[in-house]
Amino acid sequence: MGLVKPKKFLGQHFLRDLGIANDIADTVDACPSLPILEVGPGMGVLTQFLLNKNRDVKVVELDFESVAYLKEHFPTLQDNIIEYDFLKLDLETLFNGNPFVLTGNYPYNISSQIFFKMLDYKNLIPCCTGMIQKEVAERIAAAPGSKTYGILSVLIQAWYKVEYLFTVHEHVFNPPPKVKSAVIRMTRNETMDLGCDEKLFKQIVKTTFNQRRKTLRNNIRPLLGELDTQCAKEGFPIPDHSTLLQDPIFNQRPEQLSVQQFIELTNRVSDEYKR
Repeated sequence: MGLVKPKKFLGQHFLRDLGIANDIADTVDACPSLPILEVGPGMGVLTQFLLNKNRDVKVVELDFESVAYLKEHFPTLQDNIIEYDFLKLDLETLFNGNPFVLTGNYPYNISSQIFFKMLDYKNLIPCCTGMIQKEVAERIAAAPGSKTYGILSVLIQAWYKVEYLFTVHEHVFNPPPKVKSAVIRMTRNETMDLGCDEKLFKQIVKTTFNQRRKTLRNNIRPLLGELDTQCAKEGFPIPDHSTLLQDPIFNQRPEQLSVQQFIELTNRVSDEYKR
C-alpha cells in the first residue's frame, strides 16, 4: 500500500526526519531493560528505531490505515500491533502486567489526556518519553512562579522527574503543525506515597488553577463548598473555615506553590473534615 494520509481529526503530524526519530528512540535508554509501548506509531518512523533496541515492542494505533501499513512494512511486529484507542486501553493487560516504557510521537489533540492516563498507571510506567507540542512540554517542565506552571506541572512533578530534552521545528513534519514541538522524558521519582489524600490533592490542584489569577483564599472556596455539602449529607457538622483561611499561604496564587506546598495545603484542608 502507499503512504498513509495524515488525518486531522486524529491529530496526526507524521515526522519525516529520521535523525530526530532516532534521537527520540534513544530517550527510552533511560530504562534499558524494560519493554516499550509506542502510542500512535503512524507509518513507523519511530518504530523502526525502537525495534533496533532488541526489546519487546508493542504499538497502539487507532487509525486502520496506519495499522495496515505497519502490518505490511513491519512483519515482525504483526502480533504486537494493538488496534485500539490508547485512552481506553487497560495497560495492566500488556507485558503480563510488568512495567514498561511509554513513548511516541503523541497525537497533539490528546497529549494531555495521555499523561493523565500515565499518572493513573504510574506504578507500571517508570519512564515516559516522546514528542508533544512545545507549549505542553514547557508546562510539564515548568517550575513554581512561572506563567506556564499549572495543573500538569504539579500532578506530574509530584511523581516524576521531568527533563525537557530538545525542541523540534515545524518543517520536519507532514503536515507541518502550526506550533513547535519538543521531546521530553519523565522518570519516576522516589515518591511512593504523597503523604496526603491523593484524590483531594488532585481536586485542590485542578480547582485552584482553574482561576489561577485569584488568590488561593478565593479560588478554593468552591471546593470547600462542595466538601461542606458532602459533610452535611453525611450528617456531620460543617467546619468553620475562618482559622484555615487566615493562614498566609492563602494570600498566594496557585502558580507560586511547589508540589510540597500543595501537599501541605491538602493536609490542612483534610484536617478541617476529620471526624
